[in-house]
Amino acid sequence: MIVEINPDNPQLRLIRSVVEQISHGAVICYPTDTGYGIGCDIFHPKAIKKLIRLKRRPNNKPFSFMCYDLKNISQYAHVSNTAYRLLKKNLPGPFTFVLPGTKLVPKVMTTKQKTVGIRVPENTICLSLLEVLGSPIINTSIPIEDDSAPPIEAYEIDMMLNNRVDVIIDGGPVYPDPSSVIDLTGDTPEVLRVGKGDVSPFR
Repeated sequence: MIVEINPDNPQLRLIRSVVEQISHGAVICYPTDTGYGIGCDIFHPKAIKKLIRLKRRPNNKPFSFMCYDLKNISQYAHVSNTAYRLLKKNLPGPFTFVLPGTKLVPKVMTTKQKTVGIRVPENTICLSLLEVLGSPIINTSIPIEDDSAPPIEAYEIDMMLNNRVDVIIDGGPVYPDPSSVIDLTGDTPEVLRVGKGDVSPFR
């Protein structure tokens, strides 16, 4: 099922329709500022299991997830004063931040070190979904062979995934460009992966 949503001014009616499906366990494909991603509600175990099978991902390798804003992040991660300043300056944006998780995060979403990977994407459709849903959505990339591929259209995603997701949001073409990953669990930031976004504030 493909749902076309305006990337600049998302139609609330369509956002609510997709959110209703997410809340009932749907796995969706959606546009972000770093390409199209796949995800579901982090509090829906059956949907997470479906996503793990789709990605052929080891059970001990947790997914990162998206939050609506900094206040929302503080529910799911312990944010130090230093981390707070960095998050405030750089979010929303193309970064995944590794932070100590709170007890609210399901165990399947945390590492052995009790850390989580959190994003606040600079994408209006994503932020609208998160705001209406009220809880985080898993953020993982579409399994494509060539990361340097041109922008992928919704119909191409539909053919690639072959009905393995419940909803595909068509938010227009987006270049796949992975987020930069920044570890904020220590006293000083550590850049784990250089991707989209300026990492100089974290060096």
